[in-house]
Amino acid sequence: MDIRKIKKLIELLEESGIAEIEIKEGEEALRISRMPTGTAAMAHHQIPQMASLPLAAPLAVPPKAAVPTAAEAAIAKAKANEHVITAPMVGTFYGAPSPGAKPFIEIGDEIKVGQVLCIIEAMKMMNQIESDKAGRVTSIMARNGDPVEFGQPLFVVE
Repeated sequence: MDIRKIKKLIELLEESGIAEIEIKEGEEALRISRMPTGTAAMAHHQIPQMASLPLAAPLAVPPKAAVPTAAEAAIAKAKANEHVITAPMVGTFYGAPSPGAKPFIEIGDEIKVGQVLCIIEAMKMMNQIESDKAGRVTSIMARNGDPVEFGQPLFVVE
């Protein structure tokens, strides 16, 4: 594995928002990780032939704020009778099947288990996100075209 491949992997990691990747080619193994504390991008490096080469520069990751984000606060303050549906993957949120179409759901709609709530586009694949709980939608926390992270709250169901 040459340094150009490693640099390309680092670029892909930055662009995709993936936190960690591990690649094995024969006896060579490479693990690149973005630590949540921002302390290191190259957490583990096991390539014997490349041990003498300099490592790529760590990725600039902003330190995690001590104040909880809006998403974390929304989950924390969810009432006992509320259920928060989170994003199962990183991608782009779409609330309707196509531009200009009627949204899958709106605030106040009654939903059933298995009902399609939105689409998350990841790597040019359209993934339908289904409800895991029946109830009434009280909040939609993402807008059409917004990038979403894994575990980010999308909907609150009562």
